[in-house]
Amino acid sequence: MFFKPKLFRHAEFKIGLFELAPQAPGVAAWGLMTGVAMVKSGMSVFESVVMTLLVFAGSSQLAAIPLIVAGAPAWVILATGFCVNLRFVVFSLHLRPYLIHLPRWERMMHAYVTADISYVLFTRRFHQPGHTPEQLLAQEAYLAGSDALNWGGWMVASLVGIALANFIPLAWGLGFAGILCLLGIQCSLASSRMRIVASVVAGVAAVLAYALPLKLNIVVAIALAVILCLTLERLPLTSANREQT
Repeated sequence: MFFKPKLFRHAEFKIGLFELAPQAPGVAAWGLMTGVAMVKSGMSVFESVVMTLLVFAGSSQLAAIPLIVAGAPAWVILATGFCVNLRFVVFSLHLRPYLIHLPRWERMMHAYVTADISYVLFTRRFHQPGHTPEQLLAQEAYLAGSDALNWGGWMVASLVGIALANFIPLAWGLGFAGILCLLGIQCSLASSRMRIVASVVAGVAAVLAYALPLKLNIVVAIALAVILCLTLERLPLTSANREQT
C-alpha cells in the first residue's frame, strides 16, 4: 500500500483490518464479477486491468461498462460516473477535519482508497476528529487498515475475474453478493429521515425510469433524490425535527 510504515505498526491498523474482514467476502465477490463483466462486455484485458487499477469504483465501473459498449457519448459516460459517485463528495467533506493535517499527497491517497464500507466503519468508530497527534495518528491508522483490506481484496478479486473471465459465466450471479454488501452499507447509512427519504425516492425513480436508454435511469434517480432533499432542507423545521434529519 501507499501509507507510512508507522501506520502499519499501529494497533488501530489491525483493528481496522479485523472490523472490515466480515464484509471482505462480499467485496471480493463484487470485484470478481466486475472483472468478469468488463472482459465479457468486449473490453480488452489491458483496458480492463487499467480501469480496475485507476478507477477503483465498482458501482461506477458497472454503470459505465454498458455505456462504453453501446458507444454512448463521452459526456453521458462521465455524467453517469459522476452521479453514481457523487456520494464521495459528501464522504470527503466529512473526513476533511480528520485528515486535513496530512500532506496533500497523503490526503489524495486516502481519497483514492477509501470506499463506502471503510467510510461507514470509520465514522462509527470515530465520532469526532482527534485533538492530539496520537489521536490523529490512531484515526488515520484505523482508516488505513480498513482501506488496505478493502482495496487489496477488490484488486485481487477483480484481476482474478479478468484472468478467468472466459471460464466464469455471468449466470453464476456473483454480483448478487456485492449487491447484498451494498444493501448492508445503505441500511447502515440510513440513520435519519432525510437519508431514508433519499433512498426510497432514488429507488422508486430508478425503477420507474428503467426503460430509459444508456442507463440514464441511474442519473434520473440520483438527480431527483438530491433535488428533493435539498428542497426539504429549505423548508422551515422545528429544532427537534432538524436534529432528526
